[in-house]
Amino acid sequence: MADEFQVGDLVRVTGTWTDENGIAYGPNTVLGQYKDPSGNVSDLVVPTHISNPSTGVYTYDIDVDEAGTWLYRFYGQSGTGGSLGANESYFEAITNF
Repeated sequence: MADEFQVGDLVRVTGTWTDENGIAYGPNTVLGQYKDPSGNVSDLVVPTHISNPSTGVYTYDIDVDEAGTWLYRFYGQSGTGGSLGANESYFEAITNF
């Protein structure tokens, strides 16, 4: 089941990178995107939109302004431009009246 939030909430989402031994590391480049329930996509970059509070951990905040399913992702690249995978998930936003 997806996490559930209220319209009007500021939702902090998190993406993490670890190696095969569970040790955190930071990709050379981290980008993010989210899609609102209407299908609008926002592109995000470090450090303008995405924070890096510790090695391998990246966060950004989404201002939830409509009900429905919100999709979000973080994706990284190595120094040579190769993909380091993506962290993807979603949450639901509801209204209570």
